[in-house]
Amino acid sequence: MKTTKSMKWIHTPTRTIDVGGVPFAYRELGPTGGVPVVFLHHLMAVLDDWDPRIIDGIAARRRVIAFDNRGVGASGGSVPPDVADMGRDAVAFIRARGLEKVDLLGFSLGGGVAQMVALQAPELVRRIILAGTGPRGGGGIKEINKVAVRAYVKSALTLKDARTFLFFPRDAEGRRAAKDYLARLRERTQNRDEKISLQARRAQLKAIRAAGLHAPDDLSVITQPVFVANGDNDLMVASSNSADMARRIPNARLKIYPNSGHGGVFQHHREFVPEALEFLDD
Repeated sequence: MKTTKSMKWIHTPTRTIDVGGVPFAYRELGPTGGVPVVFLHHLMAVLDDWDPRIIDGIAARRRVIAFDNRGVGASGGSVPPDVADMGRDAVAFIRARGLEKVDLLGFSLGGGVAQMVALQAPELVRRIILAGTGPRGGGGIKEINKVAVRAYVKSALTLKDARTFLFFPRDAEGRRAAKDYLARLRERTQNRDEKISLQARRAQLKAIRAAGLHAPDDLSVITQPVFVANGDNDLMVASSNSADMARRIPNARLKIYPNSGHGGVFQHHREFVPEALEFLDD
């Protein structure tokens, strides 16, 4: 594997690529050569919402590519109200980027998109990390809208980021983890991504509700190695959904991080990054 001069996520420039006539914004860093890791981000997120500790940790040994899907952040077009269409857009981006084989790391909504990529274009995918996510048709997933709305109301009343309530436990350890995580997201001070629009937020919530109501997918056809990770008390996607998903994927392993929630991989990034690298290097 060829190495390049080390660059941190907070300094990585944003590029654009034409995907079927639509400009997609993306960033990439890390060594060249080998199979790159494509990151798929969460509900209402843009490129700047990736935890720099996770991106930089993986990029220390692997090429990392993260992008704004259709209608998100600096990418053009409109967000499709269906996770399967988001998967097709992700496949189109990967192919437009000229990649023949990738590993995927999907968090939350991005984990749902990663499953769609694996089902729609299995020949593109070598290994998959699914964090803070569950399967289509999973119990309670259709209720994420209500959970998110309550958190955003609380956010408005307390002037705190909604992820404080959605991603982390409301105890002393969880509050410290939330504070540290949000501080890391502010480390990039220049050339930040565009914020997600209200229209895009609504379309994503509609897509998640539709995914919750969808008939379960046959995950037994996903034969690639899969690493499923979550906290032990996820308020957005019940931790039991992650366990159920891991049981249904033949070659999956499951890691549940203690005293953590939806953002368990961010709260426990010091443990998650080496575990993810070990999995990707197998």
